[in-house]
Amino acid sequence: MEAFVEQWLLLLGEFARSDGILQGAFMLLPAFLLLELPLNLLVLIGVLRWFVRKPFELPQQSTYRPRVSCIITCYSEGRDVQTTLRSLCEQTYPGYIEMIPVVDGAAVNQPTMQAVRDFRVDPQLYPRRLLRPIAKWQRGGRVSSLNAGLAHCTGEVVMALDGDTSFDNDMVSQMVRHFADPDVPAVAGSLRVRNARASLTTAMQALEYQLSIHMAKIGLSEWNLVNNVSGAFGAFRRSFLDKIGGWDTHTAEDLDITLRIKNYFGRRPLRIPFEPGAIGHTDAPVTFLQFLKQRLRWDGDLYFLYIRKHRHSFNPRLLGWPNFLMTLITGFFFQLVLPFIIAGYCLAGPLVLPWPRFLALAGLIYLVYLGMTLLLYVAMLALVSERPRMDLRLFPVVFVFPLFMLVMRMWSAVAMLNEALRRGHEETSMAPWWVLRRAKRF
Repeated sequence: MEAFVEQWLLLLGEFARSDGILQGAFMLLPAFLLLELPLNLLVLIGVLRWFVRKPFELPQQSTYRPRVSCIITCYSEGRDVQTTLRSLCEQTYPGYIEMIPVVDGAAVNQPTMQAVRDFRVDPQLYPRRLLRPIAKWQRGGRVSSLNAGLAHCTGEVVMALDGDTSFDNDMVSQMVRHFADPDVPAVAGSLRVRNARASLTTAMQALEYQLSIHMAKIGLSEWNLVNNVSGAFGAFRRSFLDKIGGWDTHTAEDLDITLRIKNYFGRRPLRIPFEPGAIGHTDAPVTFLQFLKQRLRWDGDLYFLYIRKHRHSFNPRLLGWPNFLMTLITGFFFQLVLPFIIAGYCLAGPLVLPWPRFLALAGLIYLVYLGMTLLLYVAMLALVSERPRMDLRLFPVVFVFPLFMLVMRMWSAVAMLNEALRRGHEETSMAPWWVLRRAKRF
C-alpha cells in the first residue's frame, strides 16, 4: 500500500512539472471547481440557513384547510395503485381530500382498472375522503390524464401524483400549509427510493435522490431557486393552473410546467417552496439497463425543453434575475454543456496523455468529487435526514458515487445527441406516438 501511494505521489509530481499537463489542469479546474463548488456551497449555506431557522419557527395554528384534489395518473401499476390510494386515505389532514385516479388506456389496461374498481373508501374509517375514478378508455399519455383530472376536480389545491407512489401520512398537511401564502403557485415535495436495497443501481439512485434532489432543493428553496416540481409528487394552486391552461403536451411535463410558472416570477413576487417534511416513496429502476433507458428519456427531454420549447424563457424579464442566472447555470451549462466537456475529456484524455499521467489526473479528479460527495453526505445525515439510520446504510455507496455521476454525465451527452438528431422525445413511453406527432413541433 505504501509503495502504491509513493508511486502515485511521484506521478502527481511528474504531472505538476509538465507544462502541457499543467495547462490541461487549468482547463479542467473551472469545470468542476469554479462552477460546481460554488453551487454546492450555495446549497450548503441554504441548508444551514434552513437548519438554524427551523427550531425557531412557531407551530402554525391556521384554520386554512382547503379542499385538496389528488390527480393520480395510472397506466400499468396494477394493484400498486391501491397502496397509493390507501396512503392518501390515511392522511392526517383534517380537510377534504378528493382522490381522482385517472386510468389511461383503460380499455386495454384491465388490471389497473380493476384495482381501482375494487378499492373502497370506508366513510367511518376515513371521513372526508372522496374517491372519484376516471376511466380514459383511449390512451392519451400522462399530460392527457392530468388535464382530464383537472377538468373534473373541485379542490382549491391540486396535487399531481404517480400511481405507484405512496406517502407519509402527514404529507398533505405539510404541503397545503404553504398555500396560505397567496404568492405560492406551487410546492415541490420530496421523493425517496422505496426499493433502495434491491440492487446497487437502486442504492445509487437512492443516494442521488437524497443529495441531488432532497438536499439540493432544501438549499435552493431558501433562495427561491427550486428548479423543478417533480411530476411524481407536486402540488399546485388550482386558480394558477387555470390561468396558465393546465399541463401542456409533449414530454417532461413537470419541468415544462415549472418553467411556465417561473415565467411569471419577473412580474410579481412569486415563490415555489420545497417541503422536506412531505415525503413520497417510489420505486427506481432495478437494473442498470433500465436506469439508462430512463435517463435517456429524462436527459433528452432537458435538451428538448431548454433548447427547443423554452428557449424564450432565458430572459430575466420573465424569470427575474436570480432564477434567470440559476437557470442559465444549472439548466443550460450543467445539464447541456458540461456533459459534452466531460465526455470529451474522457475520450480524448487517453489518446493525448500518457497513461500514467492520465490515471494520475483521473485519480485527482476522483478525490475532489469524492470529497464533495462526503461533505454533502455528512451534512445530509447531520442536518436534513428524517431517517438517518436508513440513510446511513448508503455510506458504502458514497465511494462509488463519483463514478456513477461520471457515467450519468457521459450518458447525458448521448441522450442529448439522441434528441438533437432523432427527436428522441417523440419515442417516449409517457405518451403514444400519435399524440406527440400531432402536437406542435419545436
